[in-house]
Amino acid sequence: QVQLAESGGGLVQAGGSLRLSCTASGHTFTDYAMGWFRQAPTKEREIVAAIGRSPLTTSYADSVKGRFTISRDDAKNTLYLQMNSLKPEDTAVYYCAARRSIWANERYTKPSEYGAWGQGTQVTVSS
Repeated sequence: QVQLAESGGGLVQAGGSLRLSCTASGHTFTDYAMGWFRQAPTKEREIVAAIGRSPLTTSYADSVKGRFTISRDDAKNTLYLQMNSLKPEDTAVYYCAARRSIWANERYTKPSEYGAWGQGTQVTVSS
């Protein structure tokens, strides 16, 4: 199974930006569709954004559309989440996830659809 490691979290003021990175190792990165999830205290893990094996295939939660951008650099085995116009309600632990997929344009939005997870990175947005 692919191993995933997130980085880039931190404390930022409302309206600010952060870029999260997720580096994959152990398996062929291009075999995997990827996703970013987040989990706030007392809440369930929720999808933030997903990307297929094709970098042109993406989807976003309504709450982040127009503010967040998911992308992947297959040459660097790295997944990114650019987060702009951050709000206090974006505060959570952010996780990247990977799912082996035979379909280039399929992306997955449920936690149960993913088999590999990173350890998470904390994002805190102050008001």
